[in-house]
Amino acid sequence: MFPQVRLRRLRRRKIIPLLEETRISNHDLIAPLFFDEGAEEAVPIQAMPGQFRWPVRKAGDVVTRLYNAGIRAVLLFGIPKEKDAEGSGAFASDGVVQQVTREMKSICPDMVIITDLCACEYTDHGHCGVIGESCDGPCLLNDPSLEMMQRIAVSQAEAGADIVAPSCMLDGMVSSIREALDDYGHQDVLIMSYSSKFASSLYGPFREAAGSGYSFGDRTGYQAPVPNRREAYRESELDAAEGADILMVKPAGWFGDIITDIKQLGLPVAAYQVSGEYSMIRAAAQNGWLDEKRVVIESLISLKRAGADLIITYFAEEVCRWIHEQ
Repeated sequence: MFPQVRLRRLRRRKIIPLLEETRISNHDLIAPLFFDEGAEEAVPIQAMPGQFRWPVRKAGDVVTRLYNAGIRAVLLFGIPKEKDAEGSGAFASDGVVQQVTREMKSICPDMVIITDLCACEYTDHGHCGVIGESCDGPCLLNDPSLEMMQRIAVSQAEAGADIVAPSCMLDGMVSSIREALDDYGHQDVLIMSYSSKFASSLYGPFREAAGSGYSFGDRTGYQAPVPNRREAYRESELDAAEGADILMVKPAGWFGDIITDIKQLGLPVAAYQVSGEYSMIRAAAQNGWLDEKRVVIESLISLKRAGADLIITYFAEEVCRWIHEQ
């Protein structure tokens, strides 16, 4: 009465690689990068060991190194020298992201340049658009902020961005950005929407990296509540209907159910493994509590298994090296 069906036969060491259902490729990975307009040299990000704020003058060196490592897409964040209430540095033709985009495109035209489209790094109040008064006090005004996003999108497209990635979670942001891009002749520029972006506790290290902390309130008014699965799906469903080319779930690791849900909409799905996820893994590895390589690969495979087509991760360059070594 011994078993005839033995799944352990499939788990012989040399058989396992032949039958892997989910694999990570360098083409799955997007490397997020921070560029600081006021920096002269690379500035280590204390809350994200191994990550840096790069000076604009290093854009060519950074993109060349990443391309040679196997990375084929980067996501750019900018830290301006000065901030103001209007976030004018976000849409300036010589803004930090616009400078870096032009330099990268001239040095490495085959790299896909994705630009984070938001204002929180550029406003002196740290919120993602125009602030006004409501019955509850100061708040982000949706429609005036859409006009700002249109200006930023056109400026980034004119600098050479292949994909703009609005992260502000404004109502109607995809349709308004699409209209502006089309009106200015940028029909070929894709929109990768932060369509299901949660008001997560995992963004803390990013705020140090991008200098995007807020001076009052928080962002719960325009980011999805963590407990709300149906609401997150509806956000992505609306962005898909408005013409988004790629949808995104952010954060990634604790939201695999959302990735699986959004996949049903039929568009490519990106998962953003955010700064807090990166820093937890790195800190545990540095303390000798985890095998970093194995944990990172396992975390990315779980996102692919959930349905992600693209993964934005601060481990991208290292993962490409591991893939090559394997």
